[in-house]
Amino acid sequence: MMEKFTYFHKSESPFSQLYPALFEVHDVQFISAEQYMFYSKAMLFGDIELAEQILRARLPSGQKALGCMVRSFDPKVWDQHCKAIAYAGNYEKFIQNEELLQVLLDTKGTTLVKAGRSDLIWGVGLAEDDPRIHNRSSWQGHNLLGEILTQLRENLIHGN
Repeated sequence: MMEKFTYFHKSESPFSQLYPALFEVHDVQFISAEQYMFYSKAMLFGDIELAEQILRARLPSGQKALGCMVRSFDPKVWDQHCKAIAYAGNYEKFIQNEELLQVLLDTKGTTLVKAGRSDLIWGVGLAEDDPRIHNRSSWQGHNLLGEILTQLRENLIHGN
């Protein structure tokens, strides 16, 4: 059986980290999974002051810019934790927003794929209209976000 894909790229997609979605974790309010990820990154490295600035930043571009300034950042430590952080943020985003959860569940039977030429880590490094995107072996990137969302969906369907 041929693998089927659900592609997403733009911030208007509910699968995007940038998509506006209110959710709360440990009494902290977030406006997107992107904000959660950069807040968690700052907290992971003990940069509480920057984490608070990320919470006050209203635009994803500002959250990301701040997230790139985390003091004591260690890429090896981040690599060990980033997938779990992205999973946790998206779990909360989807379970606390019923309409978004349904959109995620409706992708059953497909692998979610973050399209876009510029993202080789969280996406596949190919535009949605690039014919190579239909073949996993042609992907230029790792598709971490797509794989995390696909696993999240499967876990939610199977009650894990």
